[in-house]
Amino acid sequence: MSTCGSTKANVKSAALAVLAIGVLAAGASYFRKEAVTESHRQARQVILHYTFSRADQPIIVLGDSITEASTLPRSLCGHAVVNAGLDGASTISDLGTWLMEALSGRRAAAIVVALGTNDALQGRSREEFEANYGSLLAQLRGATDHLSVLGIPSIEVRGRMPAAYQAETMKRIDAFNAALPALAEKGGATFAALPPMPAPHTIDGVHLDAAGYAVWEDAVLKGVRGTCSSH
Repeated sequence: MSTCGSTKANVKSAALAVLAIGVLAAGASYFRKEAVTESHRQARQVILHYTFSRADQPIIVLGDSITEASTLPRSLCGHAVVNAGLDGASTISDLGTWLMEALSGRRAAAIVVALGTNDALQGRSREEFEANYGSLLAQLRGATDHLSVLGIPSIEVRGRMPAAYQAETMKRIDAFNAALPALAEKGGATFAALPPMPAPHTIDGVHLDAAGYAVWEDAVLKGVRGTCSSH
């Protein structure tokens, strides 16, 4: 083989090696993210299990990172308020099983479901959203006499949120919010609408700031008002 041919072969081999390393690195990064997500899910479930073991008839707020980052009151009308938020959660996250396993047969005074933002961001269709949400409500129905569904907050063009993506996602959020009252009624739940949010109301286009949480948390507490009035 000529020196020129040998050099070309070496360059080609080096290029393939670099490509292979890149693919392996990307794969390793993906599996690390998956591992971190699963680890967080398991850790949150264990903490919830410990919390439920000392909380009789808690009020549970089940949701995504917006819920997990909230600073809800520790108790309401004699019931412990338990934050069951899980970063990244959506209607396909099997939150019903996740929560039921943590409850271990205990009943809740009330469960507020606050989901939908990640479904909209991930481009889920209204039909899939409705089917998944309905299944979740049916699963939760056996754990409480007071089930509530919270409206989905709007997102903004802030931080790294492009205007076109925000507009497209808001179309899905509006469609999901339009479907929630009927979903709640069918699932034996009440619907707690979110009033219009102030501008701005997020820190990055999605996650709420102090003004956004003031509105969001007030709606959550109104969603469990029936629990308090029945005791």
